Amino acid sequence: MPIDITPLTQAQRFQPAGHHGVGPVHLFGGEDYDGAVTVALSHYLPGGRADMSPVPVETLYLVLTGTLTLTDAEGGTHVLEALDGARLVTGTPRSVENRTNLPASMLVIRPNPAHLPADAPQARS
Repeated sequence: MPIDITPLTQAQRFQPAGHHGVGPVHLFGGEDYDGAVTVALSHYLPGGRADMSPVPVETLYLVLTGTLTLTDAEGGTHVLEALDGARLVTGTPRSVENRTNLPASMLVIRPNPAHLPADAPQARS
């Protein structure tokens, strides 16, 4: 059974819609990826944000460094600091923003849509 290693220097850059001042890379994911789970590392500059939109599938956030503010559909805010995590079920609207003067980094972990059963619910983002 092989072990897949992705050095950060070889991670694939991408730009998701609705993200501003965010530099994400796929550690596991992207084009031609066949694993069951995707992992992205997102770097948020000061003022960087992801616009309010529903997550397409169940999503886990793990803040690695800095502080990020997660806002829910009702306007409630949740401040996540280093090593704090959040779980969002499929379709949960959220926005993410770095409201500090320091950069912040977060892992985003999701099932790979290519591996979901055809009848699994998915929101469109």
